[in-house]
Amino acid sequence: MAKARKPSSGSSRHSKGRPRSQPKSQKKKTFPPAPPAQRGGVELVDPRVQAQLKVYDEALALFHQQKFARAKQELEKVLEGPSKELADRARMHMKIAEQRMKPSHEQNPRTADEHYQRGVAMMNIGRWDDARESLDKARKAAPKADHIHYALAALDCLTGEADSALANLKVAIQLRPENRYHARNDEDFAFLQEDPRFTELLYPEKDGTAG
Repeated sequence: MAKARKPSSGSSRHSKGRPRSQPKSQKKKTFPPAPPAQRGGVELVDPRVQAQLKVYDEALALFHQQKFARAKQELEKVLEGPSKELADRARMHMKIAEQRMKPSHEQNPRTADEHYQRGVAMMNIGRWDDARESLDKARKAAPKADHIHYALAALDCLTGEADSALANLKVAIQLRPENRYHARNDEDFAFLQEDPRFTELLYPEKDGTAG
C-alpha cells in the first residue's frame, strides 16, 4: 500500500508564508497633445486659416515682384480671413504697397520728363486715363522726344487702340530708328502681333521698304 507523501518543507513554507504580491499594473504615461501646427506664430489647424495663408503668400509674391496694385487687391482678401495675425501683416504690406504706387512727381509735374515719368508710373498700375493725360502733356511739351511717342504707342496697345498705336510707333521709329528693334521684343506690343501693318513697320526689309 502506497504511503501518503508528506508535503515538502518548501511547499509548507509557501503555504504558511505570506502570499506572493501580484505585480502592480504599470500606468501608461500620458503626454500633452501636440501643439497645433504653426507658421510664424499662425495656427494652421483651421482650414479657413490655411486658405487665408495661401492668399497671403500669393499676395506677397506679387508684392516682391513689385506688382503693387495686384498685391493690394489680394491683401484686401486676406483681411476677410479669421487670423488676426495674418490680417495685421496684410495691413502692413498694404500701406507699403500704397506708398510704392504713388509716383514721386504725381502731385505737381512740370517738365516733359516729369509728365512722362508720371505717365509710365500710371501705366504700371493700370490707370490708363491718368497715364494718357500725362503722356499727352509730355508729348505737347516735347514733340520730338521719341520715348514719349513710344510710350504712347505701348499705352494704345494696352487699351486696344491699334490704329493709334501704329501711328505713335511709326513716329517713334522715325525719330529714332532703334525703336524698331526695341518694339520687336517688347511684350507691350503683343496686341499687334497678328496685324500685318505691325509686321511691315517692324520688318521693312521683308517688302523692300524702310522708314
